[in-house]
Amino acid sequence: MHTHDLSAWQHDHHFGAGNESAERSTRHVMWITIAAMVVEIGAGWWFNSMALLADGWHMSSHALAIGLSAFAYAAARRYARDPRFAFGTWKIEVLGGFASALMLLGVAALMVVGSIERLLSPSAIHYREAVAVAVLGLVVNLVCARLLGSAHHHGHGHDHGHGHGHAHHDHGHGHDLNLRSAYLHVVADAATSVLAIAALLGGWFFGWAWLDPAMGIVGAVLVAVWAKGLLKETGRVLLDREMDHPVTAEIREGVETMLADSETRVADLHVWRVGREAYACALTVVTHSATLSADEVRACFSMHEEIRHSTVEIQRCAP
Repeated sequence: MHTHDLSAWQHDHHFGAGNESAERSTRHVMWITIAAMVVEIGAGWWFNSMALLADGWHMSSHALAIGLSAFAYAAARRYARDPRFAFGTWKIEVLGGFASALMLLGVAALMVVGSIERLLSPSAIHYREAVAVAVLGLVVNLVCARLLGSAHHHGHGHDHGHGHGHAHHDHGHGHDLNLRSAYLHVVADAATSVLAIAALLGGWFFGWAWLDPAMGIVGAVLVAVWAKGLLKETGRVLLDREMDHPVTAEIREGVETMLADSETRVADLHVWRVGREAYACALTVVTHSATLSADEVRACFSMHEEIRHSTVEIQRCAP
């Protein structure tokens, strides 16, 4: 039933068209980001703009993080059939997303430090040139966001093609966290570019030189908030914190309801995620039935096709 070869399932279903598209788009975005990063950092130093420098260094961390996302896809694909990975290699991608979130927090801290230094020691800014480069950075970010957004929609449609009508149980948690981390880096970069442009225009037209480093701090707070959300999502998967997922209660209810005549109850139940929309479970049932089999127990939650692997232990009560 749901005890088929999980490594084969991971390879055949997880590394399909959606993931190939995500991996390819992520690699393209990495190279585009690196090129834009070099331009922005050089221009920031030349034109003496803290907002532009923050945007450029911010983009450098994104290039590294997006490269990490691409590496995670490649590693997960390479080891998809490696029997040492008991439940497949999907969590390599999640680990990549977690590392990217940590990098985002580091970038936010560096942005705050740099902006505070510039607030305490202001210096002249070449506004016209700095604005031009910041706009160029924003255009690059929007192009990259479109590339990753297209990969997300492609992968989302592919996943639902294998959902067998039970994707509703995932409640939005089935998306590609590795792709989301790369997308979040690009969006955070775009937001920083917008703030940099606003700060430079304010300084150029109104003489508000303080606005440049102030926007750097605002951007850092925004990035930190996004990083916190990504850390929470990826951490939940990596730590197998899935016992509050609706499918857990539905498995327990299904077993105890369908086997009520034999006075069977679930004594122990563990559910954890092994793929984007795939779970494994291990459960122990206590029963008065002398003939109850593991297959009969599995039949109680057979409608949940997201359960790709199950281990059932039966403890029989003394007559």
